[in-house]
Order: sequence, then C-alpha cells, then structure tokens
Amino acid sequence: MATGSLTGQVGLVTGAGRGIGREIAIGLAAEGMSVGLVGRTHDTLITTLRECVRRGARGVAVTADVTRPGAVREAVRAVERDLGPVDLLVNNAGQVDRSEVPLWETDPNQWWQVVETNLRGPYNLLRAVLPGMVARGRGRVLNLNSGFALRPDGHYTAYATSKGALLQLSDNIADSLAEHHVVVLDISPGAVATDMTAGMPMFAEMKEWGSIPYVVAVAVDAARGRFDALHGRFIHAGRDNLETLVAQADKIRTGDARTLRLRPYGPQDPMA
Repeated sequence: MATGSLTGQVGLVTGAGRGIGREIAIGLAAEGMSVGLVGRTHDTLITTLRECVRRGARGVAVTADVTRPGAVREAVRAVERDLGPVDLLVNNAGQVDRSEVPLWETDPNQWWQVVETNLRGPYNLLRAVLPGMVARGRGRVLNLNSGFALRPDGHYTAYATSKGALLQLSDNIADSLAEHHVVVLDISPGAVATDMTAGMPMFAEMKEWGSIPYVVAVAVDAARGRFDALHGRFIHAGRDNLETLVAQADKIRTGDARTLRLRPYGPQDPMA
C-alpha cells in the first residue's frame, strides 16, 4: 500500500522508458516522489510518465544519451528546473554484450558501447548531480549493479567488467560522500525478466525469474533511507536477507565487507 512516504522529494531515474527503470520510477511516483525520467527513446519515456502522473506524482521526461556529458548536464538542469533539486539518483540505464562470445570474438565497438553506457553513464550523472547534493548536505544514489560484478564471466566481458568498475567507483567515492551525508549504494536486482535479459542466451531456458515488484520495493526502501547504514556497499536484492544485512551493518563496515578487494594468498602475501 502506498503511504506517500517520499512526498516532497525528487528522484531522477535513467533508463526509465522500459524494464526495471520504468518500474522503479512508477514505484517511486506511487510513494509521492516527483520523478525525472531520462532515456534515449521519447515515446517510452512518455508512456512511463503517464503512469507516474496517473499515480498522482509530478514528473518530467527528458530524452538524453547518458554517455554524452553535455546531454546529461542539460537533462539534469531540465529536471531540477521543473521539479526541484534531486534527492535520489537512480543509475539504471545499461547495456549488455550482444552475444555470448569470448573477448577475442567480440565486436570492439559494441564492447566499448556497453562499458560506456554502464560506467561512463553513471559517472556523467554523478558528476552532474553530486555537486548539488554535496552543497545541500543530503542525497542518495542508487546504482543498479549485478552479480556479474563479483565473478568472472568469459562470455559477457564488457558487462561484467563495467559492473565491477561501477562497484569500485561507488567504493572510491563513499568516504568523501559520507562527509556530506550523501549515501551511495549498489543494488543487484538478480535475474528478472526484462527486454535485456530476454535477449541473453544464458537465460533462454529460465523458468523462475526474480520478482520485479520486490526489486521496486527494495529501491523504494533505499529511497526512504532503510539501507543508509550500508553506505558504499553491495546489496543483492535477489539473494540477500535484507533484515540481516541491516542488522549486521556495523560489522559489515568495520570488517570492510561487501566491497571488491584483492584476496591475499596468505599472511606472507605482500598484499595482505
């Protein structure tokens, strides 16, 4: 049941025209959050916008390619001009390798396009949105990440590499953002049925998908601040017991857990 818990706040969601981005935007709108919708396709953004407005929220749709810094700056300006300062940034826009092949058989242009969308895109949004959040001393960033960031995968090298880099980016900025009361989280939705996953051969025989409504509920809870104590950490919505994670937040921080680290081979390893 919607509670209006996010009324008075402004969210900006990339890749909001379809898939998880669309559903998160609608979920935030149902809780009263004004939503700035950013994506490359005008028609799908307008469809999402109509659904957000139907739930009583204010919204604006802005067409932009997240890999282009100038376009991103203009999109952020448009959202803040029409709705107000951004309280929540959801970096959702992403691409995946077009085919399951080893690195030496990939299309170089498409490989880099995936990396640019999944890493440069979030950077461009962070660069445009964070100055305002830091100046105001508040804000939240939600990066849609993936379990691919944590394990090697020889068939989706662009996607896995870019998601690992995104997780490392969050880790690198977490301490400096904490000084300004800005929270960053990386959340993996797990395997959920979207246009992107439907085109991945590894999921061709998938019968039981994760719940998109549950992922939306997790994103809404993140916007409410439920996971602020896990600042800078990785959450797997499809696998984690979130109550346990929150309860263990102090231990996770002091133990430097839920972050990417080089594992030493033993106490004699110089990297230990």
